[in-house]
Amino acid sequence: QADLVDRECFRVAGAAMVQRVTYRRRKSFNTTSNKVRKLKTPGGKLVLQYTGKKGKRPLCGDCKKPLSGIACLRPADLKRVSKRQKNVSRAYGGSRCAGCVRTRIVRAFLIEERQLVKKVLKAQAAAKPAA
Repeated sequence: QADLVDRECFRVAGAAMVQRVTYRRRKSFNTTSNKVRKLKTPGGKLVLQYTGKKGKRPLCGDCKKPLSGIACLRPADLKRVSKRQKNVSRAYGGSRCAGCVRTRIVRAFLIEERQLVKKVLKAQAAAKPAA
């Protein structure tokens, strides 16, 4: 009779039991580099799969805003993808955002204009005393 009771308890407890999983690597702490998710294999076994770290969005070097059109990948993955996924077809493509490129172009143009104006004023000043 006691044996029958024990089997009944086991059946109830067995329904709620879950399969235990352990880390596959040596590190046993829940750190950023040790993130895992549970996965069921085709054989029905529950195993841990290491997720790997997420990549950061590349930022503009000037204004630090995220660059659009560029993949968010880890450095090793960036090495594997093609060039067109790492930049956009524009001057300073994968490095600066469109707004910062525009300001750089305008700034360069204005500096050039200032130098031309300075040269013209100098020429006028030189021509004036002679007349």
